[in-house]
Amino acid sequence: MRAALIDALIELASEDSKLFLLTADLGFSVVERFAGRFPDRFLNVGVAEANMIGIATGLATRGFTPYCYSIASFASMRAYEQIRNGPILHDLPVRIVGIGGGFAYGHAGITHFGLEDYALGRAQPGLAVLSPCDPLQTGTAVRTMHRHPGPVYYRVGKGNDAVIPGLGGRFRLGEIETILEGSQALILTTGGIAVEAAEAGRLLASWGHPSRVAAVPCLAPLRPEGLLELIRNHSLIATVEEHYLSGGLGSLVAETMADYGLAKPLIRLGIPKMPKGVSGSPSFLRRQAGLDRQSIAETLMPALKGGPNGGPSPAFLPPISASREVSSERSP
Repeated sequence: MRAALIDALIELASEDSKLFLLTADLGFSVVERFAGRFPDRFLNVGVAEANMIGIATGLATRGFTPYCYSIASFASMRAYEQIRNGPILHDLPVRIVGIGGGFAYGHAGITHFGLEDYALGRAQPGLAVLSPCDPLQTGTAVRTMHRHPGPVYYRVGKGNDAVIPGLGGRFRLGEIETILEGSQALILTTGGIAVEAAEAGRLLASWGHPSRVAAVPCLAPLRPEGLLELIRNHSLIATVEEHYLSGGLGSLVAETMADYGLAKPLIRLGIPKMPKGVSGSPSFLRRQAGLDRQSIAETLMPALKGGPNGGPSPAFLPPISASREVSSERSP
C-alpha cells in the first residue's frame, strides 16, 4: 500500500505545486522516488515526529498540503498532542500517514505494532480517519481526499499487500464498500486484514453460509445510514480488525447499534490485550490472534449453523471478545 501511496503523491504533486512530503527518518526505498522528482518539496526531519507535525502545521498555514510519513505507532502516538493542537484545532489540511498498521512490523515487536492508531484518531472530532484495505483503494483514497479541507489520518499497509477481488479500488468518503455478497452474517472489516475477512467469507459460503463482507475504509466520518441499512438486512454482525478491540471498528459498530436501538448479535474479532513479549511475521501473529481466514470462519460458524434456515441461533450470545490472545510463542 505504501508504494501505491507514493505513486498517488507523485501524480498529485505533478499537478499541485503545494503538495509537500515530510518523513521522520523513515521510508527509505519508498520515498526516494518522490524526493528525486520534487527535492524542494521533500524534507526528512530526522527522528522527531512531534517536530514534523509542527513543521507541517506551519506549511499548511502558508497554503501547502503536507503529508507526514512515519510508522503507524509513531505517527499516531508520538505526536498526538501536536496533531490535536495543530492541524485539528486549526482545521488545516495536514495528512498524517501511519505506515504498517496492525502487525506489519511484526518482527520489530510491540513498540512497532500499530494496534491503537485509529482509536486515537476517532477520539478527535474533525479528523478524518481512513484505513484503506488494499493498494488500489489506497490510491483512490489519497486522490479523493487530496482537496479535503481538514486534517486526515491514513493507516496504510507496509508492503506485499494483496489486491482484494470484488473491491475494485472503490472509495467514497463516509461510505462502506461491499466486497462479497451474502445473506447471512455481515462481516465488516477495515485495513489490510480485509483480505483475511474476504477469504473467510468465501470459506463460509463454501460451507453453506453465504455472508456479506464489506470494507469500512473510512472510520471517521462514517455515514450511519449506510451502516444501519446493512445491519438491518443481516441477522448476525461481525467485525474483523487488526487493532485493539477498544475504540476500533467493533466499538464504532456497537456504538451505532446502541445509538439507533438495533439489537443484533455482534461478534468483535480483534486484539483484546497488549501482545507483550511476542514477535514474528504478520501471518504468524494473525494466526496467533485468531485473525487468519480459517480462524475467522471457524469462530463465526457456531453462531451461523444453530438457527432456523441456517441462520444464527436465537439463543446465541457472543463472548465479550471472540478473539484469541496472542501467545508468547515466537515464530520459527
